[in-house]
Amino acid sequence: MQRKVVQTRLSDTEYTLLAAYAESHRMTIKDAARLAIRKLTLRDEMNPDDSMFRIFPLVRKARHTDGSDRHDYYLYGWDK
Repeated sequence: MQRKVVQTRLSDTEYTLLAAYAESHRMTIKDAARLAIRKLTLRDEMNPDDSMFRIFPLVRKARHTDGSDRHDYYLYGWDK
């Protein structure tokens, strides 16, 4: 995998905070910056106000209780 180079300018305070974080976690400043970028861009959280979470229930009541056995019939109209 080819990597891209990212450069930025930090204030003295930002650099000191980044260096302190890296040192306390026993990592390089480069790894600490990479971790910060990952945490910022790859958030693992949901927005509870998202409309997707307000449309439930998607299914009111199961009409077919044998769906795992006869799924071809229900989807395509024929048995497997």
